[in-house]
Amino acid sequence: MDFYLFKILKMNFTAIDFETATGYHPCSVGIVTVQNGIIVDEFVTLIKPPKNEYNPFTIRVHGIYPKDTVNSKSFAQVYPEIEKRLKNRVVVAHNESFDRNVLMKSMLLHGLNYEDLNIAPKWECTVKIYKAKGLKPTKLSDCCREMKIQLNHHEALSDARACAKLYMLR
Repeated sequence: MDFYLFKILKMNFTAIDFETATGYHPCSVGIVTVQNGIIVDEFVTLIKPPKNEYNPFTIRVHGIYPKDTVNSKSFAQVYPEIEKRLKNRVVVAHNESFDRNVLMKSMLLHGLNYEDLNIAPKWECTVKIYKAKGLKPTKLSDCCREMKIQLNHHEALSDARACAKLYMLR
């Protein structure tokens, strides 16, 4: 078995992507779990942001409207699904500081303790990885085009899946 294949087979991590309605209030989350280099679980859901309020700019980015989330679960109601996929795992995101802050601030808002997840204070970041490889620019769409990964950009599950694939190809 060559080293590259061996490296991929040892990969266990979870990739996550949030789409936001305003600031750090999520309106969608996509989570992809990789075990031994294979995607074994995918989760996506809409999330009703506080007061179901949106910034017009974010709607233009991801195409999610208040009418799409009016009957969706709140972050607190979705959190158990997030927790079971992230707890005790290596977590990866394309712009990790953004997604980590969305998670941390949403947890704080709902009285949930980030420390209980037992994950690294800083996650693995595919932006930093691909920037270090010399790729410019390093937007998710640019990295995916370069690495020939299919992407429906700003759809949370597609973004999380693409991030997982980028991480495996690093």
